[in-house]
Amino acid sequence: MSEQDESLSHLLPVDGGTLVGRLRLPGSDLPRVVVVSQGHAYDVSSRYLTVAQLLNEKNALVATQPIAHLDPLLGSAEALIRDSLHPRAESSVPGLLAPCDLQAVKASGVTFLISLQERVIEEAVRGDAARAQEIRARLKPEIDAALRGVRPGTPAAERAKTWLIERGLWSQYLEVAIGPDAEIFTKAQPMSSVGFGSDIGILRSSVWNNPEPEIVLAINARGEVIGATLGNDVNLRDIEGRSGLLLGKAKDNNGSCAIGPFIRLFDETFGIDEVRSAEVELWIRGTDRFELRATSHMSLISRDPLDLARQAIGPHHQYPDGLMLFLGSMFAPTQDRDEAGKGFTHHLGDVVTIRTPRLGTLVNRVSYCDAIAPWTYGLSALLRSARAVRP
Repeated sequence: MSEQDESLSHLLPVDGGTLVGRLRLPGSDLPRVVVVSQGHAYDVSSRYLTVAQLLNEKNALVATQPIAHLDPLLGSAEALIRDSLHPRAESSVPGLLAPCDLQAVKASGVTFLISLQERVIEEAVRGDAARAQEIRARLKPEIDAALRGVRPGTPAAERAKTWLIERGLWSQYLEVAIGPDAEIFTKAQPMSSVGFGSDIGILRSSVWNNPEPEIVLAINARGEVIGATLGNDVNLRDIEGRSGLLLGKAKDNNGSCAIGPFIRLFDETFGIDEVRSAEVELWIRGTDRFELRATSHMSLISRDPLDLARQAIGPHHQYPDGLMLFLGSMFAPTQDRDEAGKGFTHHLGDVVTIRTPRLGTLVNRVSYCDAIAPWTYGLSALLRSARAVRP
């Protein structure tokens, strides 16, 4: 991915903010923990081995303040972004990694009623994209009528579910979309997510798949939502459509989870209300000159982000290193790409750009899971690298 592919002017938050991320430096196996303040990037690795450790501080915002004699200046954040657009094979230049490390990576499913229809269709056609248009035309009016204005977990939601079941439209997705309990699943293992500029992966066996542009919350071990970033919850629609029990195969593969470019910490200028009102833009560009643009409006989410966080972590479930929580997407493309009636699916080489002005931009290119670099750097490698640097 060349520098010409993206204008640097919109890759970082338009209004600055305090950013936290991870960086691969040439000649070093140990990822650096990086803080961006007023556009300048600082290496805080002498104080924090991991991002999880930093975010678990009692006041992470204060902890990110650079200390002159401890935190080396790495240059501008724009330079890091520019360098990360080089191919990953060019190890002579720094590259951004996913901004999380030891955190669990979880995701919320079917949190936008507007996308529920597509989940129901996937299940109804058993993952066969060729039949989707026929089912879509038949189901859409009834589903739209039943779910308009419904809030999950309310008596109205229960009545709508009963009405749909009576008409033979029951689906497991209805339960998590409008029932009291959200779908929270494991998207990826700690340290397996890829970052800005990296390839993302789909399985060779999948013929119906798409990106899922989402906002991702950063939550510390105490269950406090302390920041947000962008994510791509790469989705294999044909595999999940065959059976919900194949969710792991559809969602958790090499390179199938992208997060970045940085975690923006909440402060007096940016917080959960700004997440609730954000608009997330998606732009897909193919080598076949295909383009698709879409926008997800967070104001349409059916479950509040803080409710999703409470359902993910609390007395019922602890995460001592914190977690990253994808909030879900209203993006389920139906625009035909190859054949009439078969909708959208990825081609190799697609460049996927996800953006919202106050979190910046996440850019990745599509490849096959077994063709991109395998995930080899886990916790054991991190501990070995740390011992080598800090005997």
